[in-house]
Amino acid sequence: MIRQIAFLRGINISGKNRIPMAELKACFEGLGFADVKTYLNSGNIAFSSGQDDEDILAGQIEQMIKEKFGIAVPVFVISREGLEDVLRHAPGWWGTENKAVYDNLIFILKPATFSEVFHEIGAPKDGLEQIQDYRGTVFWSFSRKDYQKTNWWSKTAGTNISGRLTIRTAGTVRKICRM
Repeated sequence: MIRQIAFLRGINISGKNRIPMAELKACFEGLGFADVKTYLNSGNIAFSSGQDDEDILAGQIEQMIKEKFGIAVPVFVISREGLEDVLRHAPGWWGTENKAVYDNLIFILKPATFSEVFHEIGAPKDGLEQIQDYRGTVFWSFSRKDYQKTNWWSKTAGTNISGRLTIRTAGTVRKICRM
């Protein structure tokens, strides 16, 4: 069995796309996944599966959510080993204890690519934010005080590409990776 992580995009935000985690956990078990654990209420699920194709897993999960909850939710699946590799390649400025900086990891949902994301959003603003891509993810850090002045803040939620991204904090990613 391979330990996998699923990140669901846009659930349980401001009362939209409501999916109770206990029901979601039961649905994952219904798909035959083992040792299913959820973290927070925002669609972070760790599970074990004999399937190693992350695209197939994402498709199965998306279909299950559509059938059980009646909503279309994009899903990013990565093996725990793959996520550990991503975290090992984090730039030195990402995920530090600096309270003035907010650190996120952006997961790019297929078939979107970093090049498309960068083309749509543009370069980060010098002195306010930093980005670095690695294997379908983008490390993104920005000034807490000046987040509204950053280029990526509004555009990760308000552009055509935003529906192909799901974002988690450094702390959430590290926690789910240990589950």
